[in-house]
Amino acid sequence: MLDNSALTRHLGMETASNGFRGLRQAEARGVPTDLSTLRSWTFITSHAQVLLAVAHNPDASVTEIAEAAEITERSTYRILADLQQAGYVRRTRKGRQNRYGINRELELRDPTVGQGLVRDLLKLAVEEDVEGHLLLRPRPA
Repeated sequence: MLDNSALTRHLGMETASNGFRGLRQAEARGVPTDLSTLRSWTFITSHAQVLLAVAHNPDASVTEIAEAAEITERSTYRILADLQQAGYVRRTRKGRQNRYGINRELELRDPTVGQGLVRDLLKLAVEEDVEGHLLLRPRPA
């Protein structure tokens, strides 16, 4: 199995920040491609993953939050700072550790959920007894 750089050299492609350019051309030539080496993605952004990790464990360390969100600690610090600056998360000291609280009454910054609130997202993703239709926009009558 080839690693990313070997695959790139083998296929004669340049890498781009969003994965490989020329994948279609390689597939058209019948070159076998290991899709596990391509950049993966998720439906939930890293910001939402950090927010959900904090909701699951407000006493979690940055390392634990990073592990839960499957991102680096450096990215976690940056995202926590973004969320704090926007008012979604507040940090308080608890002894030598931080404790994170979530402002559940803020609107989500996403046009696809309309006027959905953070609490709606948390109900959907964190609380087990909620149906998954809460964030859907109401259908016009």
